Amino acid sequence: MNILEKITNELDTLSKSERKVAEVILSSPSTVIHSSIAALAKQANISEPTVNRFCRRLDTKGYPDFKLHLAQSLANGTPYVNRHVDENDNAEEYTSKIFESTMASLELARKSLDASLINRAVDVLTQANKISFFGLGASAIVAHDAQNKFFRFNVPVVYFDDILMQRMSAINSRQGDVVVVISHTGRTKSLVEVASLAKENDATVIGITTTDTPLAKECSIVLSVDVIEDTDLYMPMSSRIAQLALIDVLATGFTLRRGSKFRDNLKKVKDSLRSSRFEKKD
Repeated sequence: MNILEKITNELDTLSKSERKVAEVILSSPSTVIHSSIAALAKQANISEPTVNRFCRRLDTKGYPDFKLHLAQSLANGTPYVNRHVDENDNAEEYTSKIFESTMASLELARKSLDASLINRAVDVLTQANKISFFGLGASAIVAHDAQNKFFRFNVPVVYFDDILMQRMSAINSRQGDVVVVISHTGRTKSLVEVASLAKENDATVIGITTTDTPLAKECSIVLSVDVIEDTDLYMPMSSRIAQLALIDVLATGFTLRRGSKFRDNLKKVKDSLRSSRFEKKD
């Protein structure tokens, strides 16, 4: 576990002052590498001794040693592939690293989710006149999977990965409609604009994104999936898996909220698909 993962994993155990330091570091780790201890303390609105105490808590010898570990965390891995994988890894090594890092990221994502916000999201989804799922790139795959899950719920559902179609759909949305916008970075300009358009037209906008991003600021409900993965540099992997898991959470909540009669309808859908498959072998 590198220093960034360690910080995220220990967030809940930090004191109020230490948490302020952690949040500043996680928001812009590359900036902290070049910051003095005085600059970091000022930005976090705490004292320099608190910064040093935070660094020692993470098993580093002090602020200079902490910055060295932080730089190593950012430099890890193979650019454009994965920060956990080294160029000389064999098949067994990179397979193990990908699975282990994904499982660790899922645990961190689970801890970052707010159950009350999930409950609110399920509320509006179950009452929606229409549900739209928007994403681009790797997040488009997640949006498509969401359409596949929610399509069987007997509510109008659309999915678009084309920005022009997203814009037209957002403009045509209205009160009672729900638009789910998916973006790990939350910085894709066109998706932020689409979220804003949908909100202007009185739709409820649910953002599946990272905390305090431009997209998050345009959403009615933000489901923060805080996975440490710099998709500006590396191929989207664990962030995509965490988004898919969250879609499963929402679909499960939707099903449970609708009650047993609704699940009988889902059984009919499943039964209708049986003839399309070969029988299972005993």
